[in-house]
Amino acid sequence: MATSRSVITGITGQDGPLLAKHLLNQGGIVYGMHRRTSVQKFHNLRTLGILDHPNLILVEGDLLDLSCLCRVLHEYRPQHVYSLGAQSHVGTSFKEPLLTYQVTAGGVFNLLEAIRLVDKSIKFYQASSSEMYGAAPAPQNEETRFHPRSPYAVAKCAAFWAVKNYRESYGMFTSNGILFNHESILRPPEFVTRKITTAVARIKIALDKGDKPEKLKLGSLDAMRDWGLADEYVVAMEKILNHTEPDDFVIATGESFTVEHFVKEAFACVGLDWKEWVEIDSRFVRPCEVPKLQGDASKAKNVLGWEATVRLPELINIMVNHDLAIERGEAYEC
Repeated sequence: MATSRSVITGITGQDGPLLAKHLLNQGGIVYGMHRRTSVQKFHNLRTLGILDHPNLILVEGDLLDLSCLCRVLHEYRPQHVYSLGAQSHVGTSFKEPLLTYQVTAGGVFNLLEAIRLVDKSIKFYQASSSEMYGAAPAPQNEETRFHPRSPYAVAKCAAFWAVKNYRESYGMFTSNGILFNHESILRPPEFVTRKITTAVARIKIALDKGDKPEKLKLGSLDAMRDWGLADEYVVAMEKILNHTEPDDFVIATGESFTVEHFVKEAFACVGLDWKEWVEIDSRFVRPCEVPKLQGDASKAKNVLGWEATVRLPELINIMVNHDLAIERGEAYEC
């Protein structure tokens, strides 16, 4: 069996390193695309122990440069392209809407066009997002109509339809994985889940030392999300591209909880009452909130044989314990 060759954009984010490790463990060759300005983020690859892997080749590139993407595809001749690169912070998208659209949607158009021009046999995976559903009633599946509530979600919707359009127009193998919220120890601290778990660890260690820690400041606690473990979700990405036909799949746990519930459980991990350590700050309330996301991943289970096994309590424990280790100096910041 020939060795698989895959290009992963967004190699310095959360999902890119996890997917790369999964593919490398299967004996594949991975070409990880990154912008020159993102080199300082190679610590995620180092954290997973794959930065120096002989089959991981780091490639400079920019999603907004079509000629660059064509060169990468022509030079490395991958069989698969995983499109994970984006401006992925929802809150930032309200402050930088045009840039978010250019990178998150425009970058996907460029990748699709590069594949069409260089080699239409390349299989393409697009990291679509549950944020596309926005205000649509839960539970959401592949047939649910999108109702985006942020510039990020609007950009993801455009990218989703571009993938379907290239599939239908040119017969290309282009698939969307509509991933609901998925977290890990690699999640940056500006995202709410990691913001919570790092604060829990900071407060707990400070109290153990007899110090007086600052409280955790958050926006709305009422939003409900379907949270899974990112390590499992990257396996679904590979299954989607190895399916016999290009298609679109929801990837989710099927369970939804409020941010308040996440906060409560995270503080409970260290024996603290969250109400004593959390303040609501209007600065973190978005102009347009998404009330409830809850995915129905029945299709992925029935067609791909994929199902989430890690539930929220285990996920929270993994993240809190890792952040406690960082605060104690027993682990490095990701």
